[in-house]
Amino acid sequence: MANLSTKICGIKLSNPTILASGILGVTKSSLKNVVSNGAGAVIIKSISKEPRKGHNNPILITYEGGMINAVGYSNPGLEEAKNEFTDLAEVGAPVIASIIGTNAEDFAYMAKNFLTKEFAAVEAPLSCPHTPGFGTLAGQGTPEATFAITKAIKQNTNLPLIIKLSPNIPNLVEIAKAAQAAGADALNMGNTHGPGMVIDIETKQPTMDFKVGGLSGPAIRPVAVRCVYDIYPNVKIPIIGCGGITTWRDGIEMLMAGASALNIGSAVYYEGIDVFKKICQGISDFMDQHGYKTIQEMVGLAHKN
Repeated sequence: MANLSTKICGIKLSNPTILASGILGVTKSSLKNVVSNGAGAVIIKSISKEPRKGHNNPILITYEGGMINAVGYSNPGLEEAKNEFTDLAEVGAPVIASIIGTNAEDFAYMAKNFLTKEFAAVEAPLSCPHTPGFGTLAGQGTPEATFAITKAIKQNTNLPLIIKLSPNIPNLVEIAKAAQAAGADALNMGNTHGPGMVIDIETKQPTMDFKVGGLSGPAIRPVAVRCVYDIYPNVKIPIIGCGGITTWRDGIEMLMAGASALNIGSAVYYEGIDVFKKICQGISDFMDQHGYKTIQEMVGLAHKN
């Protein structure tokens, strides 16, 4: 029988699927629901020091290749989030925090004042392509900024740190190495692509209120796979593959590119909340058919042929 368990920076997961930040991660009860539908771990919606309204509606649309969103990091802020995310053992799987800031000092503050031992790890996304003051629009997608932010967080928490990188940057390997050098325990390779735009030809205006947004869904998967493939041989820390994973085949492809776990986000829209169970069952069947006993046997296989 296939063993679907895996590890990310010392955290044992019953299976490699992880709920991506921003999808159903607003409350503890929603996290519990995701775990009951098969997720091996969950990441909460990104939290900032102060509450954020985010962008105005519409903040999400679909197009023929996937989805575009410009949520703008709406969240209740540090104090309310501290009250919501307590007694996390009740969730039933590892819960990973997600913190955001406009600079290294903000990230340090969030690490010191928000993170508790109830979280299994913390993720820091430096890669949002559509929120002014954050991510790539704040210059966080450079080796220098990545190093500084990673170091600032590590100095203020003992939790394992996952740095979430952008697929939109050419010198990706250099940035991954900078995160590792500053103490990152794992990388989440992938965020939305773009920004992109869809125009309504009747109104003659961009469909999104913010005009542009990040692309997700099946159309971005080949780029996400290539990004994981590129950084895998250049770092020694584990990688979470993120971007367009919708089926078990997509998941296996990402594992063979070099990922040790799989971030699932937009697939919840396409396949329903039980997509985690579907992907795990498909991976298990494939492993049985091909003689793989563990997830680790498939990680990075595309580099060995």
